[in-house]
This record gives sequence, C-alpha cells and structure tokens, in this order.
Amino acid sequence: MLKVIILPGNGCDRVRDANWYAWLEKQLQARDVEVVLRDMPDPYVARESIWLPFVKEKMLADSNTIVVGHSSGAVAALRLAEDTKLAGIILVSACHTDLGDANERASGYYSRPWKWDSIKANVGFIHQFHSEDDHLIPVEEARFVAKKLEASHAQYTELQDRSHFFDPFPELLEVLESKLQVRAT
Repeated sequence: MLKVIILPGNGCDRVRDANWYAWLEKQLQARDVEVVLRDMPDPYVARESIWLPFVKEKMLADSNTIVVGHSSGAVAALRLAEDTKLAGIILVSACHTDLGDANERASGYYSRPWKWDSIKANVGFIHQFHSEDDHLIPVEEARFVAKKLEASHAQYTELQDRSHFFDPFPELLEVLESKLQVRAT
C-alpha cells in the first residue's frame, strides 16, 4: 500500500496550522491512506542537509511513497528523487533557482546542477501544479521545471488565481485519488 508524505514550504513551523496541509491529511485519512505530515526541523531555512535525511530516516520515504511537496517542499522532493526511488512526486509551486533570495540560497538546494534524468527515472509519476499569479515563484520557474521533467509519466497543470497555493485545492486531491485509486469512505 502506498503512503503519502507531505513536505511543507519553509516558514511553516506548525504544519497543521499552515496552508492546506492538514486539510489534505484529513482528506486522505478519510480514504484510509497512510499520511506522514510532521513539523520539520529547520522550518525557516529548510536546509537540504537537514530535511533530506529527516525525510529518508524519520518520514521513511521509499518506493511505496508519494511525496507531495509545496514550495521549498517541492524543491526538497525534487532533490530527494535524484537518488531515491519513489512511487511518485506531486510538486506545488516548484522552482529551480534560488530566485535571488539569500534564505533560499542558504538552503543548499541550488548549489549544483539538477539531475533531471535521474528524477524522471526514479519516480513512477510526476504531477506539477503552478498558478500563473504566484507572487513568490514566477510561473517561468515552474514552466522551466516542467520542461526539464517532460516524460510520458509527467504532467504539468497550470491554474489561475491560486497565488502560491495557500488554500486547499481540489485538483490536488483528485490527482491523489487517481494515483492511489481511492475515494472517501
């Protein structure tokens, strides 16, 4: 049985009080899906050197895991998939550069080239969401990521008027229901 790990964006020190994370957790639990949603260590900088070991060793990401990553969590999911087999990744507001931001640069995710081919090879599917009006991550960043991840098992969905996806959005749940082959009980 597949499980779902939800990786938040940086700045979320209490993840169940932030954005759509608790909503998604409850929706999936109502469908009898195992969900891992944890307060992350180093929540403000989201350093790769801290987050990826935590995701692997404490959240137990493996080939039976779908990782849903939001913002910095999406970037973490991408780096995780470079060397970890996963059932799939769902990226919400992903980027590939530090956007000129010192805090993002300090996270360590952007200090080397991306292994796009490894990411595609290590995951069963990729679904990426972005909003045209995201004020934190320009849509061009997401389109670049989508272009690099083009494959038969990858899909890019660009929505409108969702900003940086701070609120629950049913499209995310629909993708997970499809991939997990579950419905509400």
